[in-house]
Amino acid sequence: MKVLVVGSGGREHALLWKLRQSLDVTELYCAPGNAGTRLVAENIFIPSVDRSALRKFALQKRVDLTIFGSELPLALGYADYFAESGLAVVGPSQEAAQLEASKVFAKHFMLEENIPTAAFAVFDDAPKAIAYVEGKRMPVVVKADGLAFGKGVTVCEMLADAVAAIRACLVEGKFGKAGKRILVEKCLTGVELSYHCLIAGDTYLPFVLSQDYKRLSDRGMGPNTGGMGARSPVPGTTEELVEKIESRIVEPTIAGLAKRSISYNGVLYIGIMVVGGEPYALEYNVRFGDPEGQVLLMRLKGDLFPLLWSVASGSSSGLEGKTAEFLRDAAVCTVASSAGYPDAKEYSSVPILGLEKAAAFPKTMIFHSGTRSVGDQIMTAGGRVLGVTSLARNSETAARRIRHALSRISFSGMHYRVDVGVDA
Repeated sequence: MKVLVVGSGGREHALLWKLRQSLDVTELYCAPGNAGTRLVAENIFIPSVDRSALRKFALQKRVDLTIFGSELPLALGYADYFAESGLAVVGPSQEAAQLEASKVFAKHFMLEENIPTAAFAVFDDAPKAIAYVEGKRMPVVVKADGLAFGKGVTVCEMLADAVAAIRACLVEGKFGKAGKRILVEKCLTGVELSYHCLIAGDTYLPFVLSQDYKRLSDRGMGPNTGGMGARSPVPGTTEELVEKIESRIVEPTIAGLAKRSISYNGVLYIGIMVVGGEPYALEYNVRFGDPEGQVLLMRLKGDLFPLLWSVASGSSSGLEGKTAEFLRDAAVCTVASSAGYPDAKEYSSVPILGLEKAAAFPKTMIFHSGTRSVGDQIMTAGGRVLGVTSLARNSETAARRIRHALSRISFSGMHYRVDVGVDA
């Protein structure tokens, strides 16, 4: 089988790495890819937002399966566009992708389906939003409605923080069109989890729970990011909690989509906050998390391709009888980022040293996110640069090995958290 993965981040590198292990996969392409993906696939230098060129390539190469790794192509309807030409796709329809593309759509969906979530209000007018938060008890959460790639969420401890976040979106245009409408939510306090599953019609296949580290710096300090690390399993979680998540959130979500005749064949990732043992839905994502996808795919036993092929079949019973088994070992991922991340508009391109030494550690993978090749040199090419991911008997051992591996890597302005996988 010929497989095309669209994207250029650590999530896509991890997908390609796992697919490369499949005996069913004969040719593997990545568009546009990065310096790491070229080690496991053939990079095709087509931008991930050039839908006509991507479809032309898939048709010419007779690609059997296309996997859209990131949310933007899905929000723009690429899954529908490919399907119109008879191409098999892992990724939901544009209508279904609204679950991630519009937080307002997602929250109204949750309310209509009686899915537990935080109380919220919607605004497109700054004075009205400010007047609203002035009457609320802090903290609150201010969210840009549209796609802001993990950076459009601000947890506001003080009223001044909430006013600044509202103004950043609705007055200063920090997030462009994505921030022209905002949500102001009650801030839920508890344990945050990531729930992933594959969906084919009205059937779903659950993955194990994971947990990401959104804040830039240790102890959960600094601004929100696209993710500075992840771990799986999550200490303290139980089968009872998973059953609550699935019966109260996942299954009503799938039923709500079916009720609206919305097609969903792809990955669903739900941000969950557990408050006093009870799960609440924070947000939907219509693809694997990054870096959560890296730890999940490191723990996944067996062949990923048949599972994704079943998703792409379009059958409402495509995943019936399928199972996903995971190693008992813990997986941890720590992200190394560029100077100025996540607020810089541009990032310097600097050489990355020590990758071979870091990759020599056992059960450790260096998944590339923002990298590019210049001759024989690998350079930084974005905010999040590398995801160093390791398997071990427990998360503390994996985290310690990652810190040793990261000590071998260097590039100007390199930053990473040292508490991923080891904090309480």
